[in-house]
Amino acid sequence: MMIVAWMCLLPLAASRAAGPELVRDDNGAAAATEAPLPFPWPEARRAAVSLAYDDALDSQLDNALPALDRYGFKATFYLTLASDAVARRMAEWRAAAASGHELGNHSLFHQCSGSAPDRAWVAPERDLDATSAGQMRDQVLLANVALQALDGRSRRTFTAPCGETLAGDGDYAALVAPAFVATKRGIGPVTDMATLDPDAVPVDAPVGVAGSELIARVEQAARVGGMVNFTFHGIGGDHLAVSTRAHDELLEHLAAHPDIYWVDTFLEIMTHVRDVRTRPVD
Repeated sequence: MMIVAWMCLLPLAASRAAGPELVRDDNGAAAATEAPLPFPWPEARRAAVSLAYDDALDSQLDNALPALDRYGFKATFYLTLASDAVARRMAEWRAAAASGHELGNHSLFHQCSGSAPDRAWVAPERDLDATSAGQMRDQVLLANVALQALDGRSRRTFTAPCGETLAGDGDYAALVAPAFVATKRGIGPVTDMATLDPDAVPVDAPVGVAGSELIARVEQAARVGGMVNFTFHGIGGDHLAVSTRAHDELLEHLAAHPDIYWVDTFLEIMTHVRDVRTRPVD
């Protein structure tokens, strides 16, 4: 199986972010510690949480999907269409889509820059440095056609392989942006909903972290009324993995606080973000 690594993947902070504890009522001095919500999430919830999984891996079908379904959470699976796990398990991906999960676009062949550090795994024919922006446009748009054949849907989101869109002769991001509700590019937290670019949403890509670290990230987002954009790879297996225990602890925490966290596909979350921004101002 091809080993895929993201550039500059950083583990989430190991300690819980500083700040006031969540307050669940509107009375008394404790409530005065809460900051006003800077972004209007559905049903007055305090944060949006996107659970996404890259590269179409067996451990996602075997471990992540059953856990998500136990809690009733809908997630986004970004399929690299050339993945062996797509060809072997097509019926399972189709069933995941039919149950409400999003099949996102992660390109046909997962082109990444071969000149970046630690990229010996990048095959010459899949080197973004040797691929034109026009070729990447064609590859990404064709992946949309293949995905529509799987799930029958025409609206979806895109994650750039390795978070990179600079091809050999220029950036391909603007060439594919009109085909998507939103695009993930770059690594890091979403720090300001007011300035978030839907065509360049950064991701938190945890590797080897504990459940407490994942929970700390969503708790911090709830304090400021923001969003967390997790992008996992292997769950209890495969590459760039997070343990099934850490993953389960995060899902259990989210399920225990449905009034605080809105958990949905990246497509639904970013559709809401775009809708809020287009509402007329009173």
